Formats: sequence, C-alpha cells, structure tokens
Amino acid sequence: MTVCIFASSSSRINSEYAKAASHLGTLLANAGMDVVFGGGGIGLMGKLADSVLACNGKITGVIPGFMKEEGWDHPGVKEMIITRDMGERKKKMFELADAVLALPGGIGTLEELAEAITLKQLGLFKGSIVILNTLDFYGSLIEFLDHMVDGEFLRFEHKGIWQVASTPEEAMTFLLKNENWIHDPRSIAKI
Repeated sequence: MTVCIFASSSSRINSEYAKAASHLGTLLANAGMDVVFGGGGIGLMGKLADSVLACNGKITGVIPGFMKEEGWDHPGVKEMIITRDMGERKKKMFELADAVLALPGGIGTLEELAEAITLKQLGLFKGSIVILNTLDFYGSLIEFLDHMVDGEFLRFEHKGIWQVASTPEEAMTFLLKNENWIHDPRSIAKI
C-alpha cells in the first residue's frame, strides 16, 4: 500500500506535531507501507521523511521544479519526482496513492485534503482518507464539515468519506482496515 501524506512545511510549530509525524513515519515504514509526500525537507514533511528513511522505508517525494530550485526538497530522499507546477504535483501524488493521510498543516495541506475529499465524493479516488487530528488541530474543520452536513451541503453519508484519528496508531488502524466507503459514490453525489 502506498500512503500519500499531506503535511506542514513549517518548522515553527509546536514540537508535539513533529513528534507525531516522526512516530507516524516509523509506523508506516515498519508496516512496510510506501510513502509519497510533497518532497519537503523541513516541518512535518521533513520529520516524517527523516523517520521513514531511518527505518529503511520506501519514500517518494513529489515537488514542483521551482521548489527544488529554491532548495526546499529533502536531501535524503533519493526518489524525487519533479513536476511543472502545484497542480501536476497533486495529480501525481493521487495517481501514486492507495490512501491519503493528512497531518496538521497550512493552507496548502487544507487545499490538498479538500481535493481528496472531493475526488472521493465523486468516485475519482477510492482509497481511505484519514485526518490525523494531533492536539485537536482539525477540530474546527471537523465541526465545519459537520455544519455542511447539517445545512445539507453534504449528505450525512458523505461523513464516511474521511476518518479522524487522534494518534498515529489510530491512523494506522484506519489505513490497515482500508474500508471502502460506498460502491457507487456518484449515486449520492448530487444533493
């Protein structure tokens, strides 16, 4: 199984987020899961990659050329796919992934998670989508998603698109279950 990780590139955040990302990388590598990530060398992306590499796990970075030119890529990741732009980067990451796992992150991570949910809602991505809610980082987003359901902007069934994990271990449990959501997502895509 290849797990696509979306995560922060900020190195200024609470160290508990970094500990969770490092622990998750160790768990993924020890479980024999391949990792595809945004290719960054700092923040949660860097911590995750460091731990996967330390455990001799397989990790692939996908990074736009301009980011590589800026030196933002992880120097230890040998398999680095260079894309023309951010859109091509996401497309490639989804193509390589069997599942998506979102760690805490900024607007880029939020946008990637939202696209994953949209693709699954439309039946264009079939894998698990797990949100790692370290320190209740995504609490407000989860409330907002519930608000969308309450207002009937999403169906109640759409809440099954994503799973929320509080710990890296719980995230691994969701990934290993790899439960399909529904057979024909398009049958309920129209509200």
